[in-house]
Amino acid sequence: MVRITGIGGVFFRARDPQALAQWYDTHFGILQVPTDYGAEVWRQEAGPTVFAPFPADTGYFGDPAQQFMLNFRVADLSEAVAELTQAGIAVEVDPEVYPNGVFARLDDPEGNPIQLWEPRGSEV
Repeated sequence: MVRITGIGGVFFRARDPQALAQWYDTHFGILQVPTDYGAEVWRQEAGPTVFAPFPADTGYFGDPAQQFMLNFRVADLSEAVAELTQAGIAVEVDPEVYPNGVFARLDDPEGNPIQLWEPRGSEV
């Protein structure tokens, strides 16, 4: 069996790929795809990653037309929410503290759902 060692990329369609890539760079520090092989790419820190197919009729992603949701780990959810809110981005914080951490939700400029996760407990 082939063993996957991590996520090598996330690829999805966008109405304005350059503007959306810039938004992710500006607000999350996810470097844009390099234009040559010698340039630096975004690197993530090692940590837990969940790969979870959901039922086709789930309401968890928000808009039923959405086929995916990004979940990003953050070191400090309160700080991330404050920075995004200050930038004029609407963020909904889940008030519940789960055994694996705390969460918040937002959408990118093209309506793609994003979940922010500050791992806690055994996930850290």
